[in-house]
Amino acid sequence: MNISKLSALTGVSVRSLRYYEAKGILRSERLENGYRDFQESAVDRVKLIQLYLGLGLSSNEIAHIIDCPVSISDQKPLCEKAIKAYQSKLAEVENQIEILQKLRLQLYQRISNYVET
Repeated sequence: MNISKLSALTGVSVRSLRYYEAKGILRSERLENGYRDFQESAVDRVKLIQLYLGLGLSSNEIAHIIDCPVSISDQKPLCEKAIKAYQSKLAEVENQIEILQKLRLQLYQRISNYVET
């Protein structure tokens, strides 16, 4: 299938699909006319990329785990490097939450100083 059809089937822009291909996380063949030709499995791969992006992983992080077996229906275990990527992202998120909670407290304190005076 061509890139426009893949875009239509996944809801992902052509520009993003080209970016995924440039990063090596999406693959296509080239036809004689130079157009990209994606296999049907590219739809599921793009959905997986979108899932990972939604989890906050960068395209570089995704490149390291994209070929790990992931199947909700079979409940196959993730490969170790995917689990490590998840753990690393979770630690990063927890750190950001801590920073934001401290900031929230400081803002509440500043507001209460002005409201009470």
